[in-house]
Amino acid sequence: MTSIGTGYDLANSIFSPDGRNFQVEYAVKAVENGGTSIGIRCKDGVVLAVEKVITSKLLKSGANKRIATVDRHLGVVYSGMIPDGRHFVDRARDEARSWRDNFKTPIPTADLASRMGGYLQAYTLYQSVRPFGITAIVGGFDSELELPVDGQVGTGPSCGAGGKAQDKKHGGPFLYMIEPSGMYWGYYGAATGKGRQAAKAELEKLDLGGEGITLEQAVKEAARIIHEAHDDNKDKEYELEMSWISGKEGVTRGRHEEVPKKLVEEALRLAKEKDDEDDEEEKKDDDKMDED
Repeated sequence: MTSIGTGYDLANSIFSPDGRNFQVEYAVKAVENGGTSIGIRCKDGVVLAVEKVITSKLLKSGANKRIATVDRHLGVVYSGMIPDGRHFVDRARDEARSWRDNFKTPIPTADLASRMGGYLQAYTLYQSVRPFGITAIVGGFDSELELPVDGQVGTGPSCGAGGKAQDKKHGGPFLYMIEPSGMYWGYYGAATGKGRQAAKAELEKLDLGGEGITLEQAVKEAARIIHEAHDDNKDKEYELEMSWISGKEGVTRGRHEEVPKKLVEEALRLAKEKDDEDDEEEKKDDDKMDED
C-alpha cells in the first residue's frame, strides 16, 4: 500500500491526503482473515450462523462461542479478532442494561445498532486506541406486543405506548451489520469474514426481501451457505454454530436461543449431500468434455 513510510498509517487520528484512514482499512483486513459469519432475516425471525475453524484437535467441541446473547431478544455474531468481539459483546450488554434502567423496556434492535456503531466509531478518532478488528452482525426481534414496563405499579394509559398507531404493525425481526469504521446498515441478509463474497452471492439468490423464508428454511440455507463459503479452507475442519430468534408466537417465544443440535446436524448433513451432488455433476461434465 502506498501509505507505508508516509506516516499516515501510523496513527489512528490522521487522515491521508486522499481522505483515507488506513488503520480502519487494516482492521477490515483483520476481519477478512476471520471465519465466515452470516445473518438471515426471515419473515418470522432471524438466524445467525458462524463457521468456527478448528485450529487444534485439543479444542473442546461446543466451547469458544462466537455467538452471544445481548438481551433476551437480541443476539450478536462476529468475524475477526475474538478478544475484540468479546469486548464488543460486553459493551452491547451494558448498553442494553442501561436502556432498561432508563426506559424500563427492552432496547430496540435499531437503537442497539446505533449505540454500538457510535462506540466503534469513537475508536477511530484517537491516537491512543485502535479500531476494533471485527465486523459484527446484530439480530433481534422487537416485540409487536404491548409489553408491561419493568417494575410497573398499577396500569398505564389505556391507549398503550406513546407514538404507536393502532392501524400500523410494530416490532418484528431486524438485522444490522456494524463495520470497524462504525458504519452500520440494515440488511435482509448479511455476511462477513473470509468467505463473505461466496456467502453474499448465495444470500442474494434467496427471496428475503419479498415473501421471505421461514426460520426452519433459513437454518438449512445458513448451513448450506457456510459450508459453501468454507471451500477456501477445505483442508481444515470447522464447527457450525447457529442461533435463532422468533416472535412471541414462534419457536423461541421471542428469545434469542441456540438452534437445537439435532436441527443443526440435519442441516449440515443436507448441505454436505448437496455439495457432493454438485461435485459429481461437475465431474460428469468434465468427463463429457474430455470425451468430446
